[in-house]
Amino acid sequence: MHRTHTCGELNISDLGKEVTLAGWVQKSRDLGGMTFIDVRDRYGITQLVFNMEEDAVIGDQARKLAREYVIKVQGKVVERSNKNAKIPTGDIEIKVSSLEILNSAKLPPFLIEDETDGGEDLRMKYRYLDLRRNPVRNNLVLRHKMAQEIRKYLDSQNFLEVETPVLIKSTPEGARDFVVPSRMNPGEFYALPQSPQTFKQLLMVSGFDRYFQIVKCFRDEDLRADRQPEFTQIDCEMAFIEQEDILNLFEGLIRSLFKSVKGIDLNEVPRMVYADAMRLYGSDKPDTRFGMEFVELNDVLKGAGFPVFDNAELVVGINAKGCAEYTRKQLDELTDFVKRPQIGATGLVYLRCNADGSLKSSVDKFYGEEQLKAWAAAFNAEPGDLILVMAGAADKARKQLNELRLEMGSRLGLRDKNQFAPLWVIDFPLLEWDEESGRYHAMHHPFTSPKPEDIALLDTKPGEVRANAYDLVINGTEIGGGSIRIHDRALQSLMFKHLGFTEEEAQKQFGFLLDAFEFGAPPHGGIAFGFDRLVSIFAGLDSIRDVIAFPKNNSGRDVMIDSPSTISEEQLKELSIKTVS
Repeated sequence: MHRTHTCGELNISDLGKEVTLAGWVQKSRDLGGMTFIDVRDRYGITQLVFNMEEDAVIGDQARKLAREYVIKVQGKVVERSNKNAKIPTGDIEIKVSSLEILNSAKLPPFLIEDETDGGEDLRMKYRYLDLRRNPVRNNLVLRHKMAQEIRKYLDSQNFLEVETPVLIKSTPEGARDFVVPSRMNPGEFYALPQSPQTFKQLLMVSGFDRYFQIVKCFRDEDLRADRQPEFTQIDCEMAFIEQEDILNLFEGLIRSLFKSVKGIDLNEVPRMVYADAMRLYGSDKPDTRFGMEFVELNDVLKGAGFPVFDNAELVVGINAKGCAEYTRKQLDELTDFVKRPQIGATGLVYLRCNADGSLKSSVDKFYGEEQLKAWAAAFNAEPGDLILVMAGAADKARKQLNELRLEMGSRLGLRDKNQFAPLWVIDFPLLEWDEESGRYHAMHHPFTSPKPEDIALLDTKPGEVRANAYDLVINGTEIGGGSIRIHDRALQSLMFKHLGFTEEEAQKQFGFLLDAFEFGAPPHGGIAFGFDRLVSIFAGLDSIRDVIAFPKNNSGRDVMIDSPSTISEEQLKELSIKTVS
């Protein structure tokens, strides 16, 4: 053994022990007659002391050590005169009698410390060095602990962990697939799974009752902070259940995680129908840590001769409480914020409810005092409040106001990362219209069951059909989603028809599933949680990259290993792939 103890476990009770430690040099301090070295491993830091007067040879060795050298030392645990209460080993140090350099190291391109001087691009290139830093390592320790707790909970609920294939069939619905050419079947391709969806349904047909898997999934889509081309799901499916069973069981999982990992007792998770989420927050994943709910103002503000409001499908606003003293500069900043291309608003209207009770709007010439009072009353506004209003096409205005609401929540300190507001959003639309393709698409996926009472609307009002679908949202982030599945061949075939599949296309793509339904498929449903997102919420991070050991950058590249990369002409030839000249 290279060590008898780790660098994080020795304390005052170990005084006098002869120990062997191994790790990386964190820093050194040469004080002439004495040299102090901090040695680090994943468990912590221990201070080493070298006395030149007692052993000049080993002291000279110590002076030659540089950051990140890998060393092994033997020595006696002694009490530290200058104690460090910030670390568990701060009461002791090791009086070194033997030093061995296991490996030297080049000067790292950035400091391996909690507060590093390395930018994100540099740290991604040298990710193996970044992983030595406590904040990044602690995120992966958290990830490990959460994975263990998830397995423990699901095992206690009689779930079986079953692995499903990684090389599967490409399907046209959803995001783009990553495809893999088959050498043994020239001109044909596998796809990497976006989800084990059909396989977990087949497991239900097989009688596997309760399945789960912490599984890698892949989507070839544009990236942002909460997306990676490969990501991890907590994938679950249950047979002989209804929606209520799934919500209760997996609410139990989330509450168990918060209790065991963070020591937080969550209250019962509230539920909100999709229609209310869009009406009150303009989002199907509302951040309910704070209020600022939408108020619709068509009846209050239309008809006064202000064209922006009179010509709008929807006039809607929020009450930013206590913000009436915002300066003109601050209001201009908010206007510029909503005008950004990614939000796309043309402007912003406001009403100040001044501390003296007077009212002042940015469109005073169109509204008299009584109208302004009605405007303020619609929000139950008090002196000191600031009303912010947007108008336009209904869906667009709601989405734009949602962005403004979140911005105001951040500015007012209402989005505390240490506060958690989980929410079930239920009763999603089954289908959504896509202007580009000129047809309906499944809002979740084509295997989602419509609510039984809405099935008759499929032929006449498909846009009004509700799904037996549900999402779990925490702090405005979608953490998981699922649905009760279709388990009847006739209904599944009808669903494919409404999604624009011919019978031949449906049979070619999903014939294996349709055929399976004819052999006694039980009622079943499930849910999948984004594990990376869930860990990032627990860690208080905005990006999922720092909870993944080796993530890709915003362009989908691994800059550490320089991937994706070209392959040789010989490999291309074996795969029957012609290069594009």
